[in-house]
Amino acid sequence: MTATWLSILPPLLAIALALLTRQVIPALLAGVWLGAWLLEGATLTGLGTSLLDTVGVHIVDALADRDHVMIVVATLMIGGLVGVIRRNGGTDGIVKLVTRWAATPRRGQLATGGLGLAIFFDDYANSLVVGNTMRPITDRLRISREKLAYIVDSTAAPVAACGLFTTWIGYQVGLVDDAVGKIGLDQSGFAVFVSSLRYAFYPVLAVVLVFAVAASRRDFGPMARAEQRARESGTVLRPGSNLGSGEDTEAELRPEERTPRRFLNALLPILALVVTTFVGLLATGSGSTVFEIMGNGDPFAALVWGSLVALLVAAVLSFGQRILSLGQFVDAWFAGIKSVLYVVIILSAAWALSSLTEKLKTAEFLAGALSEALPASLLPVILFVLAAAVAFATGTSWGTMGILTPLAVPLAWSLLRVQEAETAGGHPIIYASVATVLAGAVWGDHCSPISDTTVISSLASQCDVVDHVRTQIPYAMYAGAVAVVLGLLPIGFGFPWWASFLVSVSVLLVGLRLLGRRVPGDSGDRRGEEVGAR
Repeated sequence: MTATWLSILPPLLAIALALLTRQVIPALLAGVWLGAWLLEGATLTGLGTSLLDTVGVHIVDALADRDHVMIVVATLMIGGLVGVIRRNGGTDGIVKLVTRWAATPRRGQLATGGLGLAIFFDDYANSLVVGNTMRPITDRLRISREKLAYIVDSTAAPVAACGLFTTWIGYQVGLVDDAVGKIGLDQSGFAVFVSSLRYAFYPVLAVVLVFAVAASRRDFGPMARAEQRARESGTVLRPGSNLGSGEDTEAELRPEERTPRRFLNALLPILALVVTTFVGLLATGSGSTVFEIMGNGDPFAALVWGSLVALLVAAVLSFGQRILSLGQFVDAWFAGIKSVLYVVIILSAAWALSSLTEKLKTAEFLAGALSEALPASLLPVILFVLAAAVAFATGTSWGTMGILTPLAVPLAWSLLRVQEAETAGGHPIIYASVATVLAGAVWGDHCSPISDTTVISSLASQCDVVDHVRTQIPYAMYAGAVAVVLGLLPIGFGFPWWASFLVSVSVLLVGLRLLGRRVPGDSGDRRGEEVGAR
């Protein structure tokens, strides 16, 4: 059953059921069950044993992974931290401070995107900090949770993937360096990676689109309907959404009337989280440059340390000002943890499905089926589509890069050596091949409901995972189509990269103006200002 067309059925089933039923957990469990059955040979007796193994083997094994445990612990700790700073009035203090400037939906979205760029060094930390910090503000401004999740998700992985001081850099450079060594190219992996950033069209366009949507106040597709619902009725969350936490949890976290609303009670713990995580990356990494040290660091351990230090800072502030007693602190911490338990279950099932797709060699089948011999000029486009398909089906951008980068670079080299032997070493196709695997992996990760970054972005924004995917896909497809047609395709035929960027960004902005429409109540006039300020 491995590396055949059957291997793509488990992720396809999970994705289809999630989109059709809007119930992620049953969809993921169905995908895991099917994957376990195929792994056992799709026998009649295996149908029952694979059902038992769904939880007893595959989900347990997924949770036994050290990195996965670290992510779960960090998620629970940050959930508890959010509960504490909500209860001690810190969140309300930040809301009051930010809304002095971000008094309209437009400014609120721009502020959220700006914070997303500021937390650039890790995609998980970005999503958790930005989503949890800005959610009370965007709720007050009547910005839909779907829009918040989109901004959080689209300023997390795209920024971390292209940054030089991020948790991604070591992994990416390591893959590129190995691939470059196999073909004997006289350049380091780091040099090739830096040169490839000129062709990272999708990550750049995805971030540009976030700010263009916010600044123009234009939306299209399901997002436009979600925004209209939020502006007109104040319902920022779709009725019937599945979040795993409800009004009881919100009541537990609501600060008392006598509680002072001081923004420092939230700002200082968040700063402690960010700084400790950053220092943790440097402490756990190794290398001769800051890039290498950060890239080789342990992002999961650093995030756990950061969440613990942040919680201790929140405790000192709460006790020192006599805002919370020890019992109230523990209650708020536990209420915050309860609010993220739902997403921990989703992550566990998603990891189990991802592990099964690896065992079934789903990615290898897709790579073999879609990477037939083609002209070198079309290689960047093909690699983007291939990486996007693999990431969408498996729910992992890092796994996609790990599988395709060692294949893409030698393939580009061999095609260029046949066609242009003298210029193969420094040919744009080499750099574009590296960049498009990265970009396609980020695109597929954005659009997949079984992706861990999609789930975490939804968690931090308290948005239904399926609602987030449904509203984000049109934007991701739009930016991806512009990147392919006006970026990667012309590059293959010798068009300068800077000219492709200028054309792509211009068309992206013009297309948004034609496709998008202003949301009622967000026109920027005095009435819109008043709606946002309430």
